[in-house]
Amino acid sequence: MTPTEELRAMSDEHSAHNYHPLPIVVAEADGVWLTDVEGRRYLDMLAAYSAVNFGHRNPRLTAAAKRQMDRVTLVSRAFDHDNFGPFVTELAELCGKDMVLPMNSGAEGVETALKTARKWGYEVKGVPDGQANIVTFEGNFHGRTTTIVSFSTDADAKDSYGPYTPGFRTVPYGDVEALRAAMDDNTVGVLVEPIQGEAGVNVPPSGFLQAVRDLCTANGSLMIADEIQSGLGRTGDTFACEHDGVVPDVYILGKALGGGIVPVSAVVADRDVLGVFRPGQHGSTFGGNPLACAIGREVVAMMKTGEYQERSRTLGAHMHERLGRLPSDVARQIRGRGLWAGVELHGAARPVSERLMELGVLVKETHETTLRLAPPLVIERDELDWALDQLEIALKG
Repeated sequence: MTPTEELRAMSDEHSAHNYHPLPIVVAEADGVWLTDVEGRRYLDMLAAYSAVNFGHRNPRLTAAAKRQMDRVTLVSRAFDHDNFGPFVTELAELCGKDMVLPMNSGAEGVETALKTARKWGYEVKGVPDGQANIVTFEGNFHGRTTTIVSFSTDADAKDSYGPYTPGFRTVPYGDVEALRAAMDDNTVGVLVEPIQGEAGVNVPPSGFLQAVRDLCTANGSLMIADEIQSGLGRTGDTFACEHDGVVPDVYILGKALGGGIVPVSAVVADRDVLGVFRPGQHGSTFGGNPLACAIGREVVAMMKTGEYQERSRTLGAHMHERLGRLPSDVARQIRGRGLWAGVELHGAARPVSERLMELGVLVKETHETTLRLAPPLVIERDELDWALDQLEIALKG
């Protein structure tokens, strides 16, 4: 057996089969390049679903992590540490908000936002106890917890996990009138992805996010933007909501906030929203730990330069221009913004992702017929062009 075959056999035998990875075993990574256990190099066009926006082992981020690892890595929230105050202050400033509630995984961030909306609804809006509802959208992907899959419309994510958590109303993504009809006096929040990533990089119709904002304002409900994949430079702005000139009441951040090193997520909102929490009412042993905060602070500092947003805008425009030239009998639709694209094929996407792997480019399919492209924002134009050249070859079969 080759090293790859041996290692994959171990995974198949002893790991739950909840993923269907490409048949590659990564040993090293640097920037936009991955090297497998047999020394083959691949250009990463997925960036761990935006968690590696700044490239693998970004020197600035790994240096921050190493400095912190030599000092202190965990104290729990029983004590403060010297990076916590600066982290929440700097992240709040980046978002234009007052307060931050740090967690770890993206799903924890979403769960925290849902709890925040309900608590705010009961204690500030005055919704009768147990009557709060939150509106979500078809095609959503916000995580894998029992509550989150309760409002999923993806059978693979939802089936066999009931009974489901009540209190959610799900309407078609982009349908303003359906949203309006679903909202009432007990609606405490609307949870929306500015661009739906897992669903295939679905960009909403023009004016939709502004309509969500207006309806939430008129109804006294919180607009909650899940920017876990779309935020921190991926679409060409710091947040995808900025493309529509919209400011949500609540941001949910994750993935890239941890620099591809540790899981870091956060809920960011103003004091009149996050101020509902009191000691003991919500928490996380690892949330806001010293290592996470050190890395998160560096990510925020990198965002403030504007360099990565500009790279995503410029290179993203080039990527979409090239993708737009793909033959329509192969690529049925191209969606996305910035360095993020969904290539909708007429047939199955998995064989194409496997052919691309053989050509030295790593992407991943979603929902059977869509290829997702999301390279690290540090990719160079010649590297991007080479990857797109390989995509054209792979699509020819």
